[in-house]
This record gives sequence, structure tokens and C-alpha cells, in this order.
Amino acid sequence: MDKKIKIIGVPMDFGQLHRGVDMGPAALRYTGLVSELRKLGYIVEDSGDVRVPVRDRGEETESKVQTDKKSADYLEAITNVCAQVYDVGKKAVQEGSFPLFLGGDHSIAIGTIGGVSHDNQIGVIWIDAHGDFNTYETSPSGNVHGMPLAALTGDGSQALVDIGRAGMKVDPENVVLIGIRDLDSKEKERLKRSGVTVYTMRDIDEQGISTIINKALMKFMHIKRIHVSLDMDAIDPVEAPGVGTPVPGGLTYREAHLCMEIIADSGKLSSMDLVEINPILDQANKTAKLAVNLTVSALGKSIY
Repeated sequence: MDKKIKIIGVPMDFGQLHRGVDMGPAALRYTGLVSELRKLGYIVEDSGDVRVPVRDRGEETESKVQTDKKSADYLEAITNVCAQVYDVGKKAVQEGSFPLFLGGDHSIAIGTIGGVSHDNQIGVIWIDAHGDFNTYETSPSGNVHGMPLAALTGDGSQALVDIGRAGMKVDPENVVLIGIRDLDSKEKERLKRSGVTVYTMRDIDEQGISTIINKALMKFMHIKRIHVSLDMDAIDPVEAPGVGTPVPGGLTYREAHLCMEIIADSGKLSSMDLVEINPILDQANKTAKLAVNLTVSALGKSIY
């Protein structure tokens, strides 16, 4: 695991209609992310935020919501931001740093995972309440934050699929979804055909989180680098209320920490996303605090 961490803020909320996740990077920094990482002995460079256009607040009127769900303007903005993120992530890996991406909505992962996989194959552990495996043709909402994993595996809008470099960025066989409990009907069928490994909350209830995460890591025995993409809505809303799309019945506080601790023990974690934190909906910054704590667990902080 690299001892130099490069923090990359991506305050983008174009992938969904709800406002607020663009403030996620600021909330994480305010909560003491940098100081907590330095306590673990890391050299931390905060490179600030990538350039994100200002979103017009007038878009949230009811009439605009209906017309902007599949807005070409949004798609262009998302692809431009993700292209920046791709380049920054690629450069960080080439310099020997651990890129830590602070979102923003989950559509940023098209750029993050694309960039960190530019030179080498990676395994992806996608921790989320949702599959994020829709396309414009299957999505009931048309929101791009429900499409990034499909785009990364080479399916969906060509503009999203070809960000950074043309085509697939990660083999579906090298992707594991954990914590899933809310899938659209067509998305469910697409996932079943995809080759992606999916562990639902029922699987976790029946087998335990330690078994699930160890199975995930076993899939990556042949891969040297693992990327974790952590959507905070994977955690139960009781513990993580500050998310835009909460779904009851998620990971408990200890399940989430144990998941991160076992990933840390593998020694393969090389990059990470923290996404979908919405301070507007949070309670006393509870979700951002948990996200920071989970990050330091993933990067080596142990109970004893």
C-alpha cells in the first residue's frame, strides 16, 4: 500500500436531481480527514477540487426536472468533469500515490476507476445500496449516478463509456458489488447477465460480512491492486442519514468497519472513492464522520 495519499475533491452533483452532494468533499475535509490520515503515518497531499461548472439552481423547478432528467447539457458536464478526474487519477497512480477521491455523486467513478486502471488491471469492490448498472434505455429516472458501473464495464452511452480511453475500463468478472438492496427491474436482469459478482444484504445476513468480503478478496487473488468505491447509502440510514437516496436495512456500523478492516489486511487497496454524502440531509455531520472513520479503517487503523 502506498504511503503517500493524494486527495482529489470532485464536488459534482450533475448525476442526480437532488442538491447537496457537491458539498461532500468540504464536509469530509471539515471533519478532519487529512489529520486522521496523517496520524496513521501517511504523507497526505490535498490537491483541492477539480473544476466543476456551477449548476443553475433554477433547474430545480418542476418543469425543468421533467426536461433535464436526460439533459445533453448534463451529460456534457459529467463527461468533462470525469475526464479531468481520469487524468488526475492516472497521474497520481503513475507518481506512486494512493488517490482518494471525494465526491460528489457516484457518477464520478467513471473518471476515478477509469484513471486508476489506465496502466494496470484492477479489482473493484463497489459498496452500495444500488447496482448503478442502468443505461439511458433502462433507467426509470435517467439519472447518471445510476449508470457508472455499466459505463465502466463498456455498456451505455458512448460518451460515458469512452471517457479517458475508448471502451471497457474494468472486466465485469473483476467487479464485486456488496450491500445491494435496491435494484430496478431491468437493471436486475442486466446484472444477472453481466458477470459481475453481487452480494445482496440477504447474502450478508445469511453468511456474515466477513465471509462475503473474504470471498470478494479471493476473486482478486490474481490482481495486485484493488479499488474500493464506497457509496455511503450502503450503510443503514440510522448510521448514515446524510445521503440522497437512503434505503433501510443497510450495513451496520460494525459491519461496515469490519469490511474496511479486512480490506486493509489484504494490503491490496490502492485507491478509493467516498461518494454521495449530502450535508444538507445529514445530522450533526454524522455521515461525514462515519465516512472518515471508515476510510482510516480501510487504510490501516486497527482497534488493537
